Amino acid sequence: MVALNNSNGSPMLSSGASALEGVSPAATGPQVRRKLFGRAFYESMGSPKMVLAPMVDQSEFAWRVLTRSYMTPERSQDLLAYTPMLHSRMFVETSKFRDNHFQPVRSGLATLPTVTESSTSDLFLDGNPAVDRPLVVQFCSNSPNDLLAAAKYVQPFCEAVDLNLGCPQGIARKGHYGAFLQEDWDLVYSLINTLHKNLDIPVTAKMRILETKEKTLEYAKRIVSAGASILTVHGRQRDQKGHKTGLADWAMIRYLRENLPPDTVLFANGNILRYEDIAKCIEATGADGVMSAEGNLYDPTIFAEPPAVGAEKREYWRARDGRGGYRMDAVFRRYMDILYKYVLEEALPAREPLFLPSDNVSNKVDRSNGHEESDGQPPAKKQKRENNNKQPRTTSPNFLSMQAHLFHLLRPLVSKHHEVRDALARSRAGDMAAFENVLHLVEKAVKEGLLDYESHPEKYEEIAEETAVVSHGQKKEEELSDESSLATVRACKRPWWVCQPYVRPLPKEALEKGSLTLSKKEKKRLEEAQQLVRKAGLEPEGKVETEQTGRGQEKVEIPKEGLLCG
Repeated sequence: MVALNNSNGSPMLSSGASALEGVSPAATGPQVRRKLFGRAFYESMGSPKMVLAPMVDQSEFAWRVLTRSYMTPERSQDLLAYTPMLHSRMFVETSKFRDNHFQPVRSGLATLPTVTESSTSDLFLDGNPAVDRPLVVQFCSNSPNDLLAAAKYVQPFCEAVDLNLGCPQGIARKGHYGAFLQEDWDLVYSLINTLHKNLDIPVTAKMRILETKEKTLEYAKRIVSAGASILTVHGRQRDQKGHKTGLADWAMIRYLRENLPPDTVLFANGNILRYEDIAKCIEATGADGVMSAEGNLYDPTIFAEPPAVGAEKREYWRARDGRGGYRMDAVFRRYMDILYKYVLEEALPAREPLFLPSDNVSNKVDRSNGHEESDGQPPAKKQKRENNNKQPRTTSPNFLSMQAHLFHLLRPLVSKHHEVRDALARSRAGDMAAFENVLHLVEKAVKEGLLDYESHPEKYEEIAEETAVVSHGQKKEEELSDESSLATVRACKRPWWVCQPYVRPLPKEALEKGSLTLSKKEKKRLEEAQQLVRKAGLEPEGKVETEQTGRGQEKVEIPKEGLLCG
């Protein structure tokens, strides 16, 4: 296996180890495997505790490899990754759709692959045993025949095929798949059982919880009885999306753990914002593994244990009080290098080492916008001229996802540095030169932040004072609350150049800000609940106190301990 190197020629390191060494359960191409089931199958993959979620157009090959690259060789088997959700009927009917969304071999998937056809020399991206295993391929479907036919295309290149039973979007309602199959248990059973009986590899499933714990348990048992080797449970109901997302119900997942057959392999999904949440979730739910979706999008290092103090090197930043995280410019650069090396198969561009304030170089910050004058043309005209030279349209999912990934990754940075935001917005899929320009701007911005911290650390220690109590678990406010997200924001907050999760406002906060409105039925249910609370002698919304966030620009009402109960 060829190890991934940084653009300066040195190996990419994760806590002192080569980034991608040891990630593979297999050393060569697809092999004939004895079909295992349930816990035996799970253990054959190394019993992974951390799971990269299937995300539509967002958990593609390059992003999976980026996430895996932060795992040390010793912990490589702890991470299992899922592909984006694929539509089974379109996958079967159109070879172009297959080639645009799943690229395991260079020759494409015009016909069903066989072990002999999938020689090692023909292996390409998805499911490549050198860098992208263990892997589960996820499909949505409402046809057992379509699902089986689609699964047969991918089974040589993955450990299992997953059925999506959790997608809550309107397109899933219209297409009758995802979470909108949860009223049709016979169809769900048939979909899973067809794969269980006819596929050479195991089948797994991902579901959402239902209205009651009893109904959820019955549904989960039905899925397991159909032949699902692993059951992933997203601890939110179907209508919990967007501003209504709210908190995942870990107690419901714990209930399933205690009432499903003991040998059931169970993954928990929801409320995973940072590395520390993984152990908390396993303890609270009893799940075998923990899946992260949105948390990974904002911080692809979420599964990596932070390096020891003194072992940060250049990619990891740590404040004087011990708080820290991976630098955005470092993650961005590593992401670009993965695209060059594996997708484009080009040599990595030469770059200077990442800046550190301790380097014996100029500490002046370049204030240019990333475009040099050329041929007597001012930067604006040069940019316009360059934009007229349109890039060939790309269909690679690895390039189509770049802009969205970087807006997630750089969210705190682009809110401060609008020149980065604007340059990223102008970048088009496949235009690596444009994204190199964005990287240049990001590196300059991070340099500015690092120097500002060295000169004025007290500005950033205001954040530290707010987060310290919560981060060290000294107050009950750290516990997840349906009332306020303020404590979680404090715990996750880092300087703007450090990767960090995005904490969504809770439904109550969204209502107060006017970004969420209730339907007539929802308003009626809320009024009835408030009347019951008043009859009990309590205040409907609980008592609150006003507290300032950040540097005092915003005021948020938060519940105070001991004042919510009569």
